[in-house]
Amino acid sequence: MNIHLTGLAALFVALTGPALAQDRNMTVHKDPSCGCCTAWAELAEKAGYKVSVVESADIAASKAEAGVPEALWSCHTARIDGYVIEGHVPFDALARLLETRPDVLGIAVPGMPEGSPGMGDDPAARYEVIAWGNEAGDGTLFQKVGD
Repeated sequence: MNIHLTGLAALFVALTGPALAQDRNMTVHKDPSCGCCTAWAELAEKAGYKVSVVESADIAASKAEAGVPEALWSCHTARIDGYVIEGHVPFDALARLLETRPDVLGIAVPGMPEGSPGMGDDPAARYEVIAWGNEAGDGTLFQKVGD
């Protein structure tokens, strides 16, 4: 019996391990001089993501290439497991995106709201996380932070 359960456990790890590991790999495109982008990337690492940072003086080109609507632009653009993450997105919203896998291109926190992760991380902060692309069109509410 133990051999059978061990075999099932090994099969489970073999089937889910790479997918789980892939979900945690993130590439963050940022301006070399942007400190809040660096802070967000460091918070992502603390949240368990494996972060690679790409510095670019032309960050607008990264956003355009990723398909982020200009109205949703912030200071950095990340990619993870087929999704685009724009700006200071909280990590609970990112985790929900990766868990529920909606038919969207990405989620964004437009601008640079004070208190968002990397911008002070204030629990009393109020801002919106917007989904866009595919079923979300030009933008729909994905999550409200603070009420």
